[in-house]
Amino acid sequence: MRQALVNANADLAAANKRYVMRITGDEDEGKAQLDNFIDPESTFPVLVTTSRLMSTGVDAQTCKLIVLDRKIGSMTEFKQIIGRGTRINEDYNKFFFTIMDFKRATAHFADPDFDGDPVQIYEPREGDPINPPDNIVQDAEGSYGDAPVVFPEDETDGGRTVKYYVDDVEVKVATERVQYLDSEGKLITESLKDYSRKTILKSFESLDAFLTVWSDADRKQAIIDELATKGLFLDELSEQVGKNYDAFDLVCHVAFDQPPLTRRERADNVKKRNVFAKYGEKTRAVLNALLDKYADGGLKSVESLEILKVDPLTSFGTPVEIVNLFGSKKKYLAAIEQLEAELYKKAA
Repeated sequence: MRQALVNANADLAAANKRYVMRITGDEDEGKAQLDNFIDPESTFPVLVTTSRLMSTGVDAQTCKLIVLDRKIGSMTEFKQIIGRGTRINEDYNKFFFTIMDFKRATAHFADPDFDGDPVQIYEPREGDPINPPDNIVQDAEGSYGDAPVVFPEDETDGGRTVKYYVDDVEVKVATERVQYLDSEGKLITESLKDYSRKTILKSFESLDAFLTVWSDADRKQAIIDELATKGLFLDELSEQVGKNYDAFDLVCHVAFDQPPLTRRERADNVKKRNVFAKYGEKTRAVLNALLDKYADGGLKSVESLEILKVDPLTSFGTPVEIVNLFGSKKKYLAAIEQLEAELYKKAA
């Protein structure tokens, strides 16, 4: 690690070999520089690589960056390491520090045992002050202190924005952080994709197992609803993976690494195969309209009879009249089953 930092800062390391130091128990040269590292008056070392140095009582008052590159299982050790950066020294303009975490050790912050639930979370954007403003502490009721908060919408630069007022004073949202709770009410500390993959694999151990259940289901939306009850956040997942993907593709892609198709691609593939040739002209038009609805809104809209009350389906008649075009409700539902089977035929 030290050599990598030397290589990345070759000019500075060449100017002074103490620019980057390795300080461990078996390095006499490095140990000799420990006092210089924690002395605010000393110029060198600037960067230090170490194994356990930061978990001891080292008082590095001006330490502004802590890089974590190993797993930390102990809450006590984690607190000790983070404590090296929490020192404040106004004389040297040290008011904050930064953590670069390569091993997800900072997930300890989400553990109530760290210091309880956070009173305030402040993540400054570019140009925002480092220290949080005094007026951003918001309680669970959506109020700041005892003052009511109103949220009128306002047109700005051609887009919809929201202005916030506290006692007639306009305020801004400094930052926003979204956290998720699992089905047991515990805070999710891993990425949403990793959590989603684990949640899906609890119900389906393989892609074949999922496809078998999916193919056999009379109502495929019921499978999605069941996964939602087990803690799968499909809407939020679609924000990360892609809003135009069907729930089926989100599951297959995230859990089983399958290349996803957009809803529009699936609908167009069905149309290209001309699988509804056995139906009459009007019934084919209804099925094609349902494919377009699927491309726009997903599977849930197709499986509901309520979709027959929405344009352009209403141009074919009332829901009863549309169903009768197929001969009966049973035959209409059979056509929907065939439509769904064709939609997912390629992946299956």
